[in-house]
Amino acid sequence: MNNYQLKIAPCISEKFPEYSALIIYACGLVNKSSDEYSTDVLRAAEQEQRSAFGTAKPASHPHIAAWRQAYKSFGAKPSKHLCAVEALLSRTLKGHDLPTVNYLVDLYNAVSIRHVLPVGGEDWDRLTSDLTLTLACGEEPFVVYESGEEVLTHPEPGEVIWADSTGVTCRRFNWRQCHRTQLIVDTKNTYFVFDCLPPYSIKQLMAAGEELIKHLKSSFPNCTITHEILGDHSLTCFSG
Repeated sequence: MNNYQLKIAPCISEKFPEYSALIIYACGLVNKSSDEYSTDVLRAAEQEQRSAFGTAKPASHPHIAAWRQAYKSFGAKPSKHLCAVEALLSRTLKGHDLPTVNYLVDLYNAVSIRHVLPVGGEDWDRLTSDLTLTLACGEEPFVVYESGEEVLTHPEPGEVIWADSTGVTCRRFNWRQCHRTQLIVDTKNTYFVFDCLPPYSIKQLMAAGEELIKHLKSSFPNCTITHEILGDHSLTCFSG
C-alpha cells in the first residue's frame, strides 16, 4: 500500500470554486465477484429511483443539471459525454438493470444512483504518485480497454482530468476511468471519489459517504477507512 493522496490543482479551484469532493480511502478490503448482497443493493437503488423519477429525465435533477453546465464550461457536450451518475440513471430509468461488475463497483454504483451523485472507485495501489484534479494540456496518456485490447488516447486541451505521474486515471471529472486503476476482484486498497456541485449540499454529500462506509465496514470488518473533503468545504468532516 502507498500513501499517495488526492489533490485539487489551483486552476480547478479557480474555475470551479464551489466544487467539492469527498475522498474515502479504504485499506484491507478483499474485493470479490458480485454476489447476492451487492446485487440486491444495486437493484434496490435502481427501483428506488425509478419510483422517484417516474417519467422525468435524469437531466431534470438539479445536481445533474449542474454537472451538465460544468461539462459545457470546458467544452464537453453534455448530451454526448454524460457525467457518471447521469449515465447510470439514463440506463436505469429506461428499465434496464445495470450490469454487475464486482462487489465494490456494485456498491458504489448503488450509492451513486440512490444519492444522484457521481461516485467512482479505483485501485489505490495502482497510483504512481499523488493524484491531482487538473486541466489537461492534451498530451497526457489515457489508456482504456476496447475489444480486448489496450487503446491509448489523450484528453482534449483544457479538459478536467484526474492524473498521476503515469497518466490520466479519469477524464471529464468523472466521465470515464482508465484501465490501469480500475477495481478488479483482487483489489485490496481503494479510494473513492464523490463529486459535488451546488445546489447539492455538503450534508447530502456526507450522507452518501456514510452509506458507502457502512457497507464497507459491514462487509470488511477489519478494513481501515479514512476520509477528507477537498475543495470549497475542506474543513468539513464527519464520523466514519
